[in-house]
Amino acid sequence: MNNKKLFRSTTNRMVCGVCGGLGDFFGIDATVIRILYVVISLITSAGLLGLILYFILAVIIPEDDGIVD
Repeated sequence: MNNKKLFRSTTNRMVCGVCGGLGDFFGIDATVIRILYVVISLITSAGLLGLILYFILAVIIPEDDGIVD
């Protein structure tokens, strides 16, 4: 069983570390997550909703301890 947990990244962050944490969790480069996030927000005209969702995730997802495994 994989006990992987989602955390906001303290080492790979641009704003709050949400995309860096998602990249770590899914094993994808955080830059790809960031680009997909921006493109989807712009294409679906949900830019404001995407921004609100990002900051909600920043509040809900705990920050990692900064220790690299």
